[in-house]
Amino acid sequence: MTSATEVDKAVQQFDAVVLGAGVSGLYQLHQLREQGLNVRAFDAAGDVGGTWWWNRYPGARFDSESHVYQYLFDESLYTDWSWSQRFPDQPEIERWLQYVTERLDLRRDIRFNTRITAAHYDEERGRWTVHTDQGDVIDTQFFISCAGMLSAPLKNIEGTDTFRGELVFSSSYPAEGLDLGGKRVGVVGVGATGIQIIQTIASQVGHMTVFARGPQYTLPMKNPTYTQADQDAYKARFTEVAAKLPHTFSGMEFEWEHTWEGTTPEQRQEILEECYQDGSLKLWLASFGEMFFVKEISDVVSEFVRNKMSERLKGDQHLIDTLIPTDYGFGTHRVPLENGYLEVYHQDNVDLVNVRDNPIAQIRPEGIELSDGTVHELDVIILATGFDAGTGALTRIDIRGREGRELADEWGRDIRTTMGLAKHGYPNLLTTAVPLAPSAALCNMTTCLQQQTEWISSAIKDLREEGKTTIEPTEEGEGAWVEHHDEVAGATLVAGTTSWYLGSNVPGKPRRVLSYLGGVGTYRQKCDEEAANGYPAFVRR
Repeated sequence: MTSATEVDKAVQQFDAVVLGAGVSGLYQLHQLREQGLNVRAFDAAGDVGGTWWWNRYPGARFDSESHVYQYLFDESLYTDWSWSQRFPDQPEIERWLQYVTERLDLRRDIRFNTRITAAHYDEERGRWTVHTDQGDVIDTQFFISCAGMLSAPLKNIEGTDTFRGELVFSSSYPAEGLDLGGKRVGVVGVGATGIQIIQTIASQVGHMTVFARGPQYTLPMKNPTYTQADQDAYKARFTEVAAKLPHTFSGMEFEWEHTWEGTTPEQRQEILEECYQDGSLKLWLASFGEMFFVKEISDVVSEFVRNKMSERLKGDQHLIDTLIPTDYGFGTHRVPLENGYLEVYHQDNVDLVNVRDNPIAQIRPEGIELSDGTVHELDVIILATGFDAGTGALTRIDIRGREGRELADEWGRDIRTTMGLAKHGYPNLLTTAVPLAPSAALCNMTTCLQQQTEWISSAIKDLREEGKTTIEPTEEGEGAWVEHHDEVAGATLVAGTTSWYLGSNVPGKPRRVLSYLGGVGTYRQKCDEEAANGYPAFVRR
């Protein structure tokens, strides 16, 4: 419980505090201000952007097409910005978010370079006391997390502070870049981030050693530069896009157009080829949805992708064994888009080290040591080692709810939420991009985050109009959502895999599929029904 002394020290008082100034935080701030609330957003970054501010590593870019990775609540906001490519890179994305910030005049209500360190709920007052690393003590009615699903980097390799060269994590890559010319560079990790880094810097370094553990299915990206005619064409479709995206499975324009049983083997191959040649995520999210449920179908689709990758690896067995998955099906892990990534490994200045059976033991002053004692001497180490997805951003904050319960402790035992929007025991804590809502696993994040922030804004508006002050999920309501979530996830092949989708990359993390897999449109419908029926899964006082 918050002490009287803490309240007395509070020099700032708000109706709502928003954690984060990325895609969801900016929109959440805008919506709550439009209601007339006194709101302040806080972000540890130096400017707006969230994930797109931190992830400045070489090659960072969209893998959702730019015309769908946008805000859809204002047509002029959409059409007054012009994307230069189908899949723009990080600097352009950051400029877009700055454009949104200036257009909506949001900057005056955001505190940058300020990390929220604690948030404690006071049951007697029905308010939160929030602390920052700058010494702020803030009194607020609502505490809203827009921290992002992939914003808590894993730093679990020993010896990083002993390396005498340059060592960076992909999530904190210097904005000014690194001088890699002529240097021996090691890249650890071949997930989506590692792939983007590897394909981008291979031509810049003296020599690159890639340390690969978990192989990934990849799809080639086709990324044309947009002409004025291209820009005019997608802008003219705003009404269509805005109406369609919130109701598709993935929050993109893609929708399942075919069924396995309704096609012949020859037709299936033609469909797979057509989707593959699109140069997007279409093969994953718009070919055959049955691949997520039926192993025999998954096997056929997976073999199709394996063959495509093998052709590009030119039959090199070491590369094939290290880079192509065989122990899980295509689409049950995150599918990265890439541009020339596999071809990088044919360069004379690139070596690939398989650390699946011979793991990294530690980082030494001179480089990376493997479990068998082999040491790879390096000048620069880039660590793309992943994130504590979904929960990590909030469990690293001292969040305490009713009766002193601690969120980190509860999620350390069992990851439970109500629709990913709230947590039983934590009144007026409202959340986006946390477990059990659609997220980066199978969702275009702008579509999902807009819907989640809109639901939160509407719930607060309804509460205020009814003269009530607190909203909290019931234990029964939360249990019902967890049961539904697990039933949906358990019907898929995703639930039987080992990946960050289930928190498997974090030692000791409770195992549960982190993202709702029922589809963006279905999730939206269930959230709308919850509100329309008077919030039966919540107590509102």
